Amino acid sequence: MATTPATEHHQPGAPPAPGSATQRQRRLVQTKLKLATQIGQGIDGYIIGGIGMAMAALTADLHLSPVMQGLVGAAPLIGIFVGGPLFGRLADHFGRRPVFLVDMLIFLIGSVLQFFVTDGLQLFLIRLLMGVAIGGEYAIGAPLLSEYAPRQGRGRLLASLEISWYVGYALATVVGALFADVAGGWRWSLASSAVIAAVCVALRGGIPESARWLLSKGRREEAEALITKYGIEIDITAELDERAQGQGQQDGFRALFSRRHLRSTVFASVFWAALVLPYFAIGTFWTQVFEALHMGDNAVAALLVYSFTAVAGVTAGCLVVDRIGRRKLLIPPFWITAVCLALVAVWPSSTPVIVVGFLFFIFLNAASSALTAVYPLEVFPTSLRTTGVGFATAMSRVGAAVGTFLLPMGLERFGAEFVLLVGAGVLALGGLVSQFLAPETTDMDLARAARAAREGAV
Repeated sequence: MATTPATEHHQPGAPPAPGSATQRQRRLVQTKLKLATQIGQGIDGYIIGGIGMAMAALTADLHLSPVMQGLVGAAPLIGIFVGGPLFGRLADHFGRRPVFLVDMLIFLIGSVLQFFVTDGLQLFLIRLLMGVAIGGEYAIGAPLLSEYAPRQGRGRLLASLEISWYVGYALATVVGALFADVAGGWRWSLASSAVIAAVCVALRGGIPESARWLLSKGRREEAEALITKYGIEIDITAELDERAQGQGQQDGFRALFSRRHLRSTVFASVFWAALVLPYFAIGTFWTQVFEALHMGDNAVAALLVYSFTAVAGVTAGCLVVDRIGRRKLLIPPFWITAVCLALVAVWPSSTPVIVVGFLFFIFLNAASSALTAVYPLEVFPTSLRTTGVGFATAMSRVGAAVGTFLLPMGLERFGAEFVLLVGAGVLALGGLVSQFLAPETTDMDLARAARAAREGAV
């Protein structure tokens, strides 16, 4: 890395001089990029969280069968399966900037269309399209922010995106509660995400291309111009070494399954899927789970507690991710949350066990979920970053979509205890895989972090 110069004319990759025009430009771009990415993540949570509050009302209005309920609930997760790999590949091929803007436009259009649906199939298709955009958001938003982020404190910055997701999820439950007693209020609550999407589209105009992506394409002069202009902290040598080592290798989706990258692909996909499957499935059909456990008749209040406990958990994860390291934030919570769900399943008649078990599960699961915005970005090289993140996103949502689709039928046929034991088993699997495959990447440059993941450094 170049040393910090005394003047504004510094070497590429060096921090800008304090108070310089470069420093002001850097702060402006980083602030816009951070806000544009955080709001995008917040919309993801808002869209998925909003359906939990609206499901009962729209089921009655649209006369949804249990199968269609499952499809509507799972639609965004199914869409992510397509959108993650698609947008990820497009962003690795054509660049981060154009995909970043198009993705949010899809959110905006889908949000408005939800207001006008007349049957379950229409709502399913619209939310499927929005799920494609959510997949794109995961594939491009956080990777672009990571490629502008400094090495130290990168984990906290990226993990803050998950706070935005949970805040969006919680906000959707509040908005849904406000419209709960309004005739057709579910239409307004679902369509309200259009306001947030419009703000985000405005912010994304003017965001520059990723200098790391330009380096991965051999466009060094353009990259160094951006690095100098915005004072971006990049280990150029490590990036160019990664590019040189990757030349002649398979590209695109095939590269994810090559010997060089398979370890990273398996780890990112499995740990992410294991974290989100129980949360999405239980959260989407919280009212039904609440009633199946005979917890009373105030499911709305319980869902608000569920949501805000998750916000507290992911905030805690964000605060400690750079202090205790990635592995310690991921592996122990996997085992603890598995035990929590198992205890709730084994003693469903004990109210204290249910309350404490769910609170521990929600808090620790959300804390570890901060890493879904960190680990996948660190274990793939720049040339494959958005493709890898997009694929891992898709795989994480395959399990979540299946779980969300099957949960209402599982509750009806086997009961809440069986459903919770399955969730505990999924969490235990995530802990086992992470124990052997999770690298320690704290405070590493992105290029060096990808190498550590490939070589199995713990």
